[in-house]
Amino acid sequence: MKTIQTFEELRQLVSASGKRRRIVAVKPEDEATCEALRMAEEEGLADIIRIYDELPERAAEKAVALIRRGDADVLMKGLIGTDILLRAILNKVSGLLPEGKVLTHLSVAEIPTYPKLLFFTDVAVIPYPTQKQRIAQIQYTTYVCHQMGIHEPRIALIHCAEHGGRQFPFVDGYQDIKKMAAAGDFGRCIVDGPIDVKSACSLQALKAKGIESPLDGESDVLIMPDIEAGNAFYKAMTLFAQARTAGILWGTQCPVVVPSRGDNAEAKFNSIIFALACL
Repeated sequence: MKTIQTFEELRQLVSASGKRRRIVAVKPEDEATCEALRMAEEEGLADIIRIYDELPERAAEKAVALIRRGDADVLMKGLIGTDILLRAILNKVSGLLPEGKVLTHLSVAEIPTYPKLLFFTDVAVIPYPTQKQRIAQIQYTTYVCHQMGIHEPRIALIHCAEHGGRQFPFVDGYQDIKKMAAAGDFGRCIVDGPIDVKSACSLQALKAKGIESPLDGESDVLIMPDIEAGNAFYKAMTLFAQARTAGILWGTQCPVVVPSRGDNAEAKFNSIIFALACL
């Protein structure tokens, strides 16, 4: 399978699978969400279950219950507060986060100046990942890449330099993660770091700094050190590089599409495509 470069190619991948999934949408009452769901439906990618309860809490509970029963495959947020939806998802008795699993946010970007889709985490959920959470992020992103035909994803452990220091204690954990990857704990993948974003994604930058890395400046995944770096990268890519992006919550029983209220229909449709491609 060739490297997926665009969301259109990702859509074609989902369509070619021939699998028509079921999306349960919680209060899809805004124009952009309605249009994104209509597109998914009309293209034959998914059947849509729409929950329109007057009480947001009840609507969220109904949607979560459908997923738990196996009657839907993807959960999508509509015109409902993210905090309300998350309470239903994280409910210890009736929610969607299995015991021991880590909830995180995965993003993917189509960047005009990069030759393939670029995945990165976490820009929205985990402020400062622990070692356990970072390991889970690598497990999740490796799985997602494998689902999309990236048989040996190149995963960069991002930092501002190629070394750590007492002010950056999390970098010490990078060495243990690299050992785990070398031992095959994550499946087939290449993991390296600490490394900066430019060196992770540019062979020219890598050579200019005299760095040797098995990533070869062709990273598929960037594991951000914290939410501040991740969110700043996300915003910069969309503002200055005109990147198209999509994002989902992962670690739950199913992919959860939690778009921003400001996202247009295309952005929400891309997030739906991303979620369907993960299944």
